[in-house]
Amino acid sequence: MALADPECGKSNGADSASPFSDIIELNVGGQVYVTRHTTLIAVPDSLLWNMFSKKTPTELARDSKGRFFLDRDGFLFRYILDYLRDLNLVLPDYFPEKIRLQREAQFFKLRELSKLLSPKMSKDNSITDEICQSDSEEPSATPLVGLDASRTLSVASTAHSPSLESKKSGYITVGYRGSYTIGRDIQTDAKFRRVARITVCGKTSLAKEVFGDTLNESRDPDRPPERYTSRYYLKYNFLEQAFDKLSEFGFHMVACSSTGTCAYSSSDPNEDKIWTSYTEYVFCRE
Repeated sequence: MALADPECGKSNGADSASPFSDIIELNVGGQVYVTRHTTLIAVPDSLLWNMFSKKTPTELARDSKGRFFLDRDGFLFRYILDYLRDLNLVLPDYFPEKIRLQREAQFFKLRELSKLLSPKMSKDNSITDEICQSDSEEPSATPLVGLDASRTLSVASTAHSPSLESKKSGYITVGYRGSYTIGRDIQTDAKFRRVARITVCGKTSLAKEVFGDTLNESRDPDRPPERYTSRYYLKYNFLEQAFDKLSEFGFHMVACSSTGTCAYSSSDPNEDKIWTSYTEYVFCRE
């Protein structure tokens, strides 16, 4: 097994002409990625190509653990990295970040990827007809011939009724803790306290796909996209808003559960009872 040199970033399996290790760790906006040096320099004249072929490890920014640091969107970088691996990109269904991903492609100077993500494409571009077909059309059984691999893009339609083949299934659990007072018999009102925090549990990529910038991931910033987490929570306190987002992205509720406890606000049994509850709602997209 190749052993990395912490001083210069070389390893026994690395190209002797390069000062970089064959295996490279990146910290992109708090998300950690591990990839090969050859993947990062797959597209000549791109930003990553210039960073990892024209510069030395000592010239690049690093985080506290020695990983190369890029101050960009860590979630969207997974698609940049996927593209660099085989010059082919497959986006998940219900993907709402296409414009932002195009901006990332422009930043990393991936011109072909940026063109493919552009909402305005030339009418004589055959890729528009072959790849970006509507859901009502049957997928072509004949493989594309004569197209450069770097110009092949498989993007799932963002229509409200996507094909079952391209739909990414999974579960998201939304939970909250709340408290309220019922009031005594002589009272006609009840005092409610707003929900303190709405938690989100599930696969990281699904949670970010649905809730986007409204998801607070500060408690679990390094969670890889395909791993599961129970430490995310939302930046707002309205359950209905969370339900609307889940419904918009094709999820439906399949189960819920709730527990509650009761206590007096003081030692006087005539005082209001304070009820505290914890509730979870399980949503699924099949």
